[in-house]
Amino acid sequence: MLYAIETSGITKHFNEITAVNNISISVKPGELFGLLGPNGAGKTTLINMLSTMTEPSGGSAKVWGFDVQRQAGSVRQNIGMVFQGTTLDDRLTGRENLDLHGRLYGLDSKTRKNRINEVLSLVELTDRADAIVKTYSGGMMRRLEIARGLMHHPHVLFLDEPTLGLDPQTRLHIWEYIKTLNKEEGVTIMLTTHYMEEADHLCNRIAIIDHGEIVALDTPEALKNSLGGDVITLGLENPDDITRLCEAYQKNGCANIVSRKMNEVFITVKEGERQIPHVLALASKAGIPIQSVSLRKPTLDDVFIHHTGRAIRDKEVTEVEKVEYKLRSRRK
Repeated sequence: MLYAIETSGITKHFNEITAVNNISISVKPGELFGLLGPNGAGKTTLINMLSTMTEPSGGSAKVWGFDVQRQAGSVRQNIGMVFQGTTLDDRLTGRENLDLHGRLYGLDSKTRKNRINEVLSLVELTDRADAIVKTYSGGMMRRLEIARGLMHHPHVLFLDEPTLGLDPQTRLHIWEYIKTLNKEEGVTIMLTTHYMEEADHLCNRIAIIDHGEIVALDTPEALKNSLGGDVITLGLENPDDITRLCEAYQKNGCANIVSRKMNEVFITVKEGERQIPHVLALASKAGIPIQSVSLRKPTLDDVFIHHTGRAIRDKEVTEVEKVEYKLRSRRK
């Protein structure tokens, strides 16, 4: 099989709102593929279409070789799903939650027992297997949900914001579990996230998605290298000077890329250490006071700013996000 996931112009409309717009991607078997973007960008809608929970308005998609519309049952047999919000039964034990999932997928008693032990060991929950789930911490619940998604040996696992709301230490642990199951289980993983560091740490390739469209797609390193140099960040005393300063740098041609965020200007240049004096001199010549200056290597946040004109955390709640929230509420 050439691709584990393949879409061609897949689109989703909610009345006049376009949540996903003409997305075409290909994910190879065994790949850990990320969808990076702010809330309301269309990440969850795309996952919902690929997992057969929402029908596309246009285009097509295949998961593990099966069409998501014409062969939905076969798609479901070959995928695992971990949702944003918990869907565990907190009145059952961890083992009972896994056993129920195995029964729903038609696993016999012996297979269920063996697989439960395997996935509990994978996420290090063996010693808590017979505890009631309501006594679990948030991180333990997340690990159990990942284990449940693996119960029936899926070829493709969808993780929708797998570390949302977790503390930094627990998030790091979840990252390691995800990397381990990708390597040891050989499962293809597609995850959505709005955490830059999560996508950078985990993913083989990343699709940056905004307003329902993919604005960039490549490996994390290639995306960062595409900016072509070091990033100088200038903090301005007066935000009203930002446009004038950007125009000065663009006119002078000293920077490969100039972008902005609130009262900061980001300049991508070659050999940043050598360019700082020149950059500050141009600001002084334009009569624009600089409050602070720093130098660093490009990040995925810089890539996002370059392609969208804003930082990922600047995104306000969109109409798409409101619609998705209503749909999730109806399913509860």
